[in-house]
Amino acid sequence: MALVAAAAGLLAQSAVPPGVRVAPPVGSAPAQDPVIVPKPDAPAVPFDEWLQALRQDALARGISQRTIDAALTGIEPLPVVVDRDRTQAEQTLTFDQYLKRRLTARFLATARAMARTNAKLLRKVSAAYGVSSSTLVAIWGVESNFGRFTGTWPTIQALATLAYDPHRPTLFRSELFAALQILDRQEIDLESLKGSWAGAMGQPQFMPTNYLRYAVDFDGDSRRDIWSSTPDVLASMANYLKDHGWVSGFRWGREVAIPEAAASKVASAVPLRVTGACQAIRQLTEPRALGDWSALGVTQPDGSPLPGKTLTASLLRVDTHTFLVYRNYEVLLGYNCAHSYALTVGMLADSIGGN
Repeated sequence: MALVAAAAGLLAQSAVPPGVRVAPPVGSAPAQDPVIVPKPDAPAVPFDEWLQALRQDALARGISQRTIDAALTGIEPLPVVVDRDRTQAEQTLTFDQYLKRRLTARFLATARAMARTNAKLLRKVSAAYGVSSSTLVAIWGVESNFGRFTGTWPTIQALATLAYDPHRPTLFRSELFAALQILDRQEIDLESLKGSWAGAMGQPQFMPTNYLRYAVDFDGDSRRDIWSSTPDVLASMANYLKDHGWVSGFRWGREVAIPEAAASKVASAVPLRVTGACQAIRQLTEPRALGDWSALGVTQPDGSPLPGKTLTASLLRVDTHTFLVYRNYEVLLGYNCAHSYALTVGMLADSIGGN
């Protein structure tokens, strides 16, 4: 695509941006920059009392005393983790700026090299799960730079901090118990259990509950090693996508054009979605067949007709760009609910090529 080609011509940059300003579709509220989460009330009980109750709860859930003592003894909340959760400046760049920083010439070259190096394994994983090799390489690259960076925060301490904090305690309490279960099963040792500030782990950046559901042992060594086993990493991502409805043999979407004369007709004929926990899903229009989009005046960027007639797609406007996105795009949003993420993965996969 033109956007990928433009990004490939830029020099590689080491900084990874925290997010992207995704312009809302016409008629929706403007994005705020940055996003400031209001600070909730302080925790009701001291951390030591809360932790003691948590230890009893973990024991009642079947987690061994050995694991509880090793993981929870002497830990304290991490204020920097709370700060990261409170102020998430996720809307600091335009989409074009984000692409230029992420899809650099060096990154694209690395992605293609990783696809070639792991071609045999990727074919095997793709055959087992029905997910394209290029998509798996793209997610691998965007999530952890092909395993080069998986996070440095101690997972148990980070999750305990967020579970104690009153902002989202239920979510992170369940993730903390899942992380303790992973330790109890000896799938990884405590010292090696590090990840993002929010508890995402390994090369696929799975939260602990997703690790328990979707991580697989693809190399046959009786371990589900998403930290250092490339077969397990790629197969675990593929297993997640398959379970979330990935349709084999279909692409994620395509960039399109709407002539000025057709813009008002498109806006009035197809409303935005109004339901869904993921905000990015709510920024898509209701799906329509490609033939219907063609009848409304939507074309390919060069003005040529859209391919096919019956495949359904939703319209997405991001800054100055317009896309028609298919079911597989929504699966990518299930992995990470952000258009910056899903579009980057899709475009990177297109650039890598192959199945």
